[in-house]
Amino acid sequence: MERLTAYSVKLKKKVFIKDPKLITLKNGRRAVRGVAEEDPSVVVVRIISDKQAEALQMAQD
Repeated sequence: MERLTAYSVKLKKKVFIKDPKLITLKNGRRAVRGVAEEDPSVVVVRIISDKQAEALQMAQD
């Protein structure tokens, strides 16, 4: 699977997500949460499609 990116508001740019973990939001949408590779103190979240969620779930198993 390709490396996931997310926009960091704190860093004001797109960053690669390090250690992505699949989460489910309150409204049922799937998302990925992790830390920015450039600055591990910055947490980033990106909403993903169901297809991407399935691929990520298979990669984690």
